[in-house]
Amino acid sequence: QGIILVALVLLVFMGGLRPSVVVAFSIPFSILFAFVLMKLFNLSANLMSLGGLAIAIGMMVDGTIVIVENVDRMLRKADPLESRAHVVVKACAEVGRPILFAISIIIIVFLPLFTLQGVEGKTFRPLAYTVSFAMLGSLIYAWFLAPVAAEMLMRRPKKTGQAGESVIVRWFLALYAPLVGLFVKRRLLAVILSVAMLLAGLFIFPRLGSEFVPRLNEGDLMVRATMAPSISLHDSRDTILRFERRMMEKFPEVERIVSRVGRGEVGAHADPVNSAESFVALKPQEQWQTAQTSDELYRLMSEEFETFPGVQFNFTQPIAAAVDELLTGTKAELALKIFGPDMDILQEKAAEIEAVIRQTTGASDVQKDQVSGTPQLRITVDRQMIARYGINVADVQSVISAAVGGEGAGQIFEGIRRFDIVVRYTPDSRKNAETIGQILITGPNGEKLPLAQLAHIEEVVGPRQISRQNSQRFITVQCNVRGRDIGSFVNEAQKNIDATVHLPPGYLLQWGGQFELQQQANKRLALVVPVTLLAVFILLFSNFNSLRNSLLIIFNIPLALVGGMVALWATGQNLSVPASVGFIALFGIALENGMVLITYINQLVMDGMGISQASVKGACLRLRPVLMTAVTTALGLVPLLFASGTGSEVQRPLATVVIGGLITSTLLTLLVLPALYKWFAVRVDS
Repeated sequence: QGIILVALVLLVFMGGLRPSVVVAFSIPFSILFAFVLMKLFNLSANLMSLGGLAIAIGMMVDGTIVIVENVDRMLRKADPLESRAHVVVKACAEVGRPILFAISIIIIVFLPLFTLQGVEGKTFRPLAYTVSFAMLGSLIYAWFLAPVAAEMLMRRPKKTGQAGESVIVRWFLALYAPLVGLFVKRRLLAVILSVAMLLAGLFIFPRLGSEFVPRLNEGDLMVRATMAPSISLHDSRDTILRFERRMMEKFPEVERIVSRVGRGEVGAHADPVNSAESFVALKPQEQWQTAQTSDELYRLMSEEFETFPGVQFNFTQPIAAAVDELLTGTKAELALKIFGPDMDILQEKAAEIEAVIRQTTGASDVQKDQVSGTPQLRITVDRQMIARYGINVADVQSVISAAVGGEGAGQIFEGIRRFDIVVRYTPDSRKNAETIGQILITGPNGEKLPLAQLAHIEEVVGPRQISRQNSQRFITVQCNVRGRDIGSFVNEAQKNIDATVHLPPGYLLQWGGQFELQQQANKRLALVVPVTLLAVFILLFSNFNSLRNSLLIIFNIPLALVGGMVALWATGQNLSVPASVGFIALFGIALENGMVLITYINQLVMDGMGISQASVKGACLRLRPVLMTAVTTALGLVPLLFASGTGSEVQRPLATVVIGGLITSTLLTLLVLPALYKWFAVRVDS
């Protein structure tokens, strides 16, 4: 769909089929080149690779657009006696250097994605590879193949000058020429526009939510149920059956439920019988009656089963649950880990924090780890008493082990299979503390002494689990977040916890889950992105050999970011890692058009034209390629913006940022850069 939209735009703006064909062929060539390189380097593709191609579809044609547009313009004004090949060579040589630097900058700005680690690296590195390889292919096509194709296919236009342009380009020029002239004449308007856009960005940025990645709509639901640690397998099964019947009765959206009680010890994560997982298959969304969106349905389900007796539920999705558990060890989106040496204090503080989080807006499925609740029989040997009778501790322990746990007495063979023979007391002789206390211990003189006389036997509630990380004990309070972004939720919860919960010395809190992954990705990007921008600035300076020109083009970046932030805010999306990828892609796109425009204005100035006149003329002559590169890039992302399939939630913030940023960066390129050029020009009017 994106390719079709791009092709239509090329036909409209190029004003002819032949130049459109020259430009359009850069898309299949670049895509094929990217696939060949990925195969050559044995790189795997994923869903984000397709998103990378969608970003690159519009950018693939940018270099060729500049080549073909310049060839078309020079053919229109060339001497009829001059050979077409000579005109094409001259036109390509004129814009070859800025195209090289512009595409190189686009590739360089994706370097931060190559530094991402963990799940964000696995997700977004294929996108960076795809875009980089595709842009390299587009550079090869623009430099070597586009001139050949232009010489073979393009003809001298019968009409020259503005009359030879397409109708839509003439219409745009009629509106644009007086407007850019006004901005160049009154440069204060450009300053006011730039400051207003920056202030808008500063106003909106604090109001953007933040998250790791948007929640995927997988289409199905998984419910984790946690029951009392002492529950039997029979009772656990009955409890889950009651849950299934109630779920089917209350929510007509449910098509079927398949539940699993516990997990075998063969897998990576064993679970006891007090844990169950129910896989809920939902009907198509157009058949839903209770809710219109998946988030609303999960919220209603969570509220319905919040008072279900004896069970705590966590409503999530199969893939999301697996990712959360494999990456961070938690079974929810967000986890707060409390570290400390004493389990009793950890339990006490976990209960306080759980109560605080429940009161935080957006908290759902809040629960703390079940670290206690397992009934145990504690047998403590009375050392003074056994010393009186001359009995060793090992003698008492061996009798208890054999009577209660069992002792191997041999093996039995059935064919090639071999089974141990275990001997122990009958169930009636070891069923409770009283009968175990009657087990007889033989003394050194042959006397028979009951175990209750030699040891203290008591029933206690012991720990169910003791979790450690970096050799420290910890307990986890986990929850899902619905109706708001994770970043603002964590900030509010942190303030509430700091105000109400006081931890003793030696105890600390650490946020985990998706928030932890988001912070790791942001820290890495905060370190790498400035280094990348420095490399971009060095490239700009190498191209223009002018600090002023380089600073003017870099000025594109903050105003392009404003458009991306406004687009996120207007569509109700949060600042996430995919959105950050969109901002990174926007860096290169915003700089490319500015480079081509400033290069041409510099050339006009060097030819002796006045700075103000060169600014207006250069902007008008570059209107078509600037609009084409911006529109083709935006239209290439339109299918991602309106996609509704599984995985589209991750790609939508990326497309939103780029399209929104293109609007402001194009506005800046066409109006602000020509107006401010006089202040940043290498040469000044005499």
